[in-house]
Amino acid sequence: MADREEFARLTEPLRRELVAYCYRMLGSVHDAEDLVQETYLRAWRSYEGFEGRSSLRAWLYRIATNRCLTALEHRSRRPLPSGLGGPSDDPNLPLAAEQPEVAWLQPIPDALLTPAATDPAAIVAARGSLRLALVAALQHLPARQRVVLILRDVLAWPAAEVAELLGTTTAAVKSALQRARTRLEQAPPVEDQVVEPAGRAQRGLVDRYMAAFEAADVAALVRLLREDAEWEMPPLPTWFAGREAIGRFLARQVFGAPRAWRLVATRANGQPAVAAYLRGDEGGYDAHAIQVLTVTATGIARVVAFLDPSLFDTFDLPATYDPAAI
Repeated sequence: MADREEFARLTEPLRRELVAYCYRMLGSVHDAEDLVQETYLRAWRSYEGFEGRSSLRAWLYRIATNRCLTALEHRSRRPLPSGLGGPSDDPNLPLAAEQPEVAWLQPIPDALLTPAATDPAAIVAARGSLRLALVAALQHLPARQRVVLILRDVLAWPAAEVAELLGTTTAAVKSALQRARTRLEQAPPVEDQVVEPAGRAQRGLVDRYMAAFEAADVAALVRLLREDAEWEMPPLPTWFAGREAIGRFLARQVFGAPRAWRLVATRANGQPAVAAYLRGDEGGYDAHAIQVLTVTATGIARVVAFLDPSLFDTFDLPATYDPAAI
């Protein structure tokens, strides 16, 4: 029987990149982790028959790809609110009700995606290929086109290797890639030209954002936003465009007394993020949202606040705010 220690030694270094691959395909961190676990189980059961005609990495990707394609057969794409309609015209109106039938895009913590490579350029490239806007845009592609575009344009696989993985021809891969690129251009804009400030400047901006949010200081927070900033809150379909509209929404529907919120810095999708805890009736602070920020050299361009407390466990964060435990 195949040696479990040998199997683990050879395959475990590939787990994080497979999670990232499946996340790009599925748009769900929970589904990606489950599918990679299933991939490893199937690979272990078949390991004795692995003949090495392809690399172990390509073999695992083939299993993961087939599982992704099967999973996507009966699922619709995972959108963000901005992918379903236009922004709200009036921040004073009640927010639209949740849509339980919609499976929304989820963020993924950077801690699950740290690449094995130590090359700074490779790390930056890996983070850039997981930005929320890009993953949301990928959801517009048919499943096989999604595979081809991720393997060719994101992971830089040769066309011949992609063709072998999919059991098709190199010409078919090239044609699918061209169609995927064309379709991606027609999807909502991808923030592929985001110019982030240097590390210290970025941390300073995020620190000011957290301080303004905790103090319920709308004026200070709005000054940190770009004029064309966007604010989204899945699973609520309502979203806002423009810092003036965002400021009015925050003042009317989010902020009450100062210190109603506590924020903890984290990272998601290669971007700065904060975990927001809201004070409850008994005075404690409960998990409320993971906010993913698009930070540029000219201010914060986008905030996606995922109103899903179950994500806190994925980010290895407690369900209640306790400074000593974070």
